[in-house]
Amino acid sequence: MIRALRKQLTVSRMFLIAFLTVLGLFMLIPIVFLINNAFKPLSELFLFPPTIIVRQPTLRNFEQLLLHTSAGLVPFTRYLFNSVIVTAVSTVSVILVSTMAGYVLSKHRFHFKTLIMAMIMLALMFAPETVAIPRYLVVSFLGLKDTYFAHVLPFIASPVAVFLMKQFIDQIPDSLTEAAKLDGAGDMYIFTRIIIPLTAPAVATVTIITFQAVYLDVETSTLYTTKETMKTLAFYVTSLTSGVPGVAAAGMAAAVGLLMFLPNLILFLLFQRKMIETMLHSGVK
Repeated sequence: MIRALRKQLTVSRMFLIAFLTVLGLFMLIPIVFLINNAFKPLSELFLFPPTIIVRQPTLRNFEQLLLHTSAGLVPFTRYLFNSVIVTAVSTVSVILVSTMAGYVLSKHRFHFKTLIMAMIMLALMFAPETVAIPRYLVVSFLGLKDTYFAHVLPFIASPVAVFLMKQFIDQIPDSLTEAAKLDGAGDMYIFTRIIIPLTAPAVATVTIITFQAVYLDVETSTLYTTKETMKTLAFYVTSLTSGVPGVAAAGMAAAVGLLMFLPNLILFLLFQRKMIETMLHSGVK
C-alpha cells in the first residue's frame, strides 16, 4: 500500500498539493484577522503595522456594543430579531417561488415560455440601484411601508434563483416525471416527491445566495421603513459605524462585524459541497 501511494505521489502532484495548502492558509488570513479583531482592545486595534493574532483578548467591545444599544430607544435584540425574521421568511419564500418557477419553465410547455425566459435573462443584467425607485413605488402603492413584508417582497422574485433552479431541473430526466404522470401522479406530487429531493444542491445554493443578500441588505431599512423598531441589524451596523464619533466606534464596529460575518460563514460551510455540485451540474461557470 505504501509503494502504491508513493507511485501516485509524483513530483508534480506533491507540488500541487503544497501550493494549494499554502494558498488555502493564505486565504484564511482575513477570516482569522476578523475573528481576532473583535476581541482586541483599543490599544491593539490601532497598532501599526496591524497584528493578526490578538495578544490580550477582551470582551470589552461586545460590552460597549450592548451598553450603547441599551442606552438607546431600540435595543440591540430588536434589530437582531428583525433580521432573523426577515431573513428566514425571505429565504423560504425565494426557495419556494424559484423552485416552482424553475419546475414549470423546465418541464412544462406553454405559450410565451421563450419570452419569459428572455425577460428573466434580461433581469440578470440590471444592477440593484436601477430598480430601487420602481421597487419603492410598488411597496408604497401596496401600503407595505413599515412592515415586514416591505423587507421580504423585493427579494421574492429573484432572477438568479429562478435561473439556477431551472438550469438544475433541466438535468433531471423527463422520463421520471412522465413515468410519475402515467402512474396518476399530479404536478404537486411530482414537485414535492421528485423535484424537491433531486434539487437539494440547487436549493442549498439558493439558500446561501438569498441569506447573504437579505442578511446584509441595508436598502430595505433605508427606503421602506421609517420606524426604528422595523429596521434590521445590517442597517444598525451601518448607522453605528457612521454615527458614533471618536475611537469608541472602532471596537463596537469590530464586534458587530464578527456578528454579521459568522452566520454567513457557518451557512456556507454547511452547504458548500451542495453549492459546488450545483455549479457543476447547472452549466453555470
